[in-house]
Amino acid sequence: MSRTVLCVIEFDNYPKVVVQRAAWLAKQNNCELELLVSDPVPRLLSETYIFLLESELIADSIRSAQDERMDALVETAEAAGVVVHQTISRARSVVDMVRARAAKIDPLYVVKGTHYHSPSERASLGHADWQLIRKLNAPLWFVKPTDWKEKPVIVAAVDPMHSHDKPASLDHKIVKIAQGIAAQCSGTLQVLHTYQRLDAIGSRAMKRFKPVKLPIDEIDKKIRNEHHKALDAFAKKCGLPDDVVHQLPGRADELLPAFARTKGASLVVMGALARTGLKKRIIGSTAARVLDHLPCDVLVVHN
Repeated sequence: MSRTVLCVIEFDNYPKVVVQRAAWLAKQNNCELELLVSDPVPRLLSETYIFLLESELIADSIRSAQDERMDALVETAEAAGVVVHQTISRARSVVDMVRARAAKIDPLYVVKGTHYHSPSERASLGHADWQLIRKLNAPLWFVKPTDWKEKPVIVAAVDPMHSHDKPASLDHKIVKIAQGIAAQCSGTLQVLHTYQRLDAIGSRAMKRFKPVKLPIDEIDKKIRNEHHKALDAFAKKCGLPDDVVHQLPGRADELLPAFARTKGASLVVMGALARTGLKKRIIGSTAARVLDHLPCDVLVVHN
């Protein structure tokens, strides 16, 4: 098991909250904490050829301010009782820098703050958070500026029907990690599985293909029962009690945020699928859409 939690520091992404969460994780898992500073601005300014002297002065000023903030962040982490290291990079790409460092140290978690992304950013799937979800192999913990409850609720999002060729092992991995985190913080685990109903599809089909009608109710009941059977078998295999396992009809990206709010969740653990070639990772089908709408931290686990 890796003995390092890698914490990505972005000074515009509430770094104190991120460091506190990362330090807690490091303490709970008996890990060291590495603070990875990602800010290319000073380097970019120092390379400017126009008004070179002024650019150097600005860069020096920014570095000085960052050093002061880093000292405070290190103190925050050390106060939690963990060993702290710093790595500073002026790389232009946050994604490339994080991937390179994670590949070198194989962290237990990569912890990063996240903020609201505009509709255009979500549509393009080009922002750094999406790229890290798609490209990073390590467990990726997105921190939001919310306080955890004394006994937090941890939600594990699973799909025992293995949609999109998702391996069964990923669901077990998600639940195992969620159980471990819940145990560490004296929290409770809730498991959610969502499935699509055929009501709307059936209504359109009946209008389009009259007089032939599809047995929508019968098909919908069959789908519900098949999902319930798979979820029940999965829950029994994981040793989950009935009262923590939930199956809801509807789109995951719509139901998961609502479920998390209803349960007062502090963390949602969900999966990412590794694909090759054109398929690559298809996590954007769910995680990229829910990241902005979930009211809590999000932990993305890869297969």
